[in-house]
Amino acid sequence: MVVRIGVTHAPREIEIELADDVDRAKLGASIDKAIGTGGDGVLWLEDRRGRRVGIPAGRVAYVEIGPPGEDRRVGFGAP
Repeated sequence: MVVRIGVTHAPREIEIELADDVDRAKLGASIDKAIGTGGDGVLWLEDRRGRRVGIPAGRVAYVEIGPPGEDRRVGFGAP
């Protein structure tokens, strides 16, 4: 599952590849909880390799959660 996070005043978005077995409802709830703290919290996510990424909640512009098992195609065969 891929999560894309837009950060204010940053030219690029952050893309984190999570494990496919992550529960989307729990992920959404943890994002809501971090962002709903009035911008004082930190949104922590763990990628598929076990690395933890922290984003200041006050800087989050948007969060996009991709479907589980999303194939990334690159090159001439990509839609």
